Amino acid sequence: MTEPPPASPPAKHGLAAGDAAVPERPDWTIDQGWDRYTAGEHAARKTLFERQTRLLPGHACDAFVAGMENLPMEADRIPDFRRLSDVLMQRTGWQVVAVPGLVPDDVFFEHLAHRRFPAGQFIRGPHELDYLQEPDVFHDVFGHVPMLMHPVMADFIQAYGQGGLRALRLGKLPYLARVYWYTVEFGLLRQDDGLRIYGAGIASSRAESIFSVEDASPNRIACELERVRRTHYRIDDFQETYFVLDSLEQLLELASVGFAAAYGRAGAGPEDQPGDARPSDRVLHPGTGAC
Repeated sequence: MTEPPPASPPAKHGLAAGDAAVPERPDWTIDQGWDRYTAGEHAARKTLFERQTRLLPGHACDAFVAGMENLPMEADRIPDFRRLSDVLMQRTGWQVVAVPGLVPDDVFFEHLAHRRFPAGQFIRGPHELDYLQEPDVFHDVFGHVPMLMHPVMADFIQAYGQGGLRALRLGKLPYLARVYWYTVEFGLLRQDDGLRIYGAGIASSRAESIFSVEDASPNRIACELERVRRTHYRIDDFQETYFVLDSLEQLLELASVGFAAAYGRAGAGPEDQPGDARPSDRVLHPGTGAC
């Protein structure tokens, strides 16, 4: 392994009180300030965009590729959130709103529950192209927004936002965060032509785009809600296990069948470590654990 993955907090939230100055707006949104991006910032994004788009064929799922093709994402400039939102609103009713970085849990879930995706408006520096501790505009827009063009993902992330608000009230957030991590951020999908990426944390990382699909090291296990919600994850390295959907429609089954039920069961039963494989798992590829 030569490149660590971009660090992505479990649900792009988790900011504790006092960690940063509170923006003037109660929903933490800010103006993107597109006209204030410098030539160097556009150039950094161009480098990231071009190297990742070269990896899409044979690695990203069809829905991700279609979303990219139908969004106003030029190679040589940071996308304008207003233009992205115009297209998203017509397709799935979503919009992209700018935030300064991580936001509190309740703010994050409130945005998702109302089909607003909070995206960091800053871009990483040239020395951070391969690793960044906090999700930036490249991770958020390149990684997440193409899948919001798909109606299933659009509905799933809204349902996750609604579920997150309830999880906060019940004190069950860690279990729900695992679902987001192993689906929206680091999920894989089986297509007729092979295993493909749909998770944003993978899609925005050059090295993990290859590792997740091609490397023999990680487990690849069929996605099942109870298995996912009890499984810990890595934030400092590539994933030791990827959970694989048979179809994107399975996400809506997870949301409709599982979120509410999972709250009641959370905390009961075994906790799995990131690299565990159990006899009850439907293991699509047993990992070697080499990395």
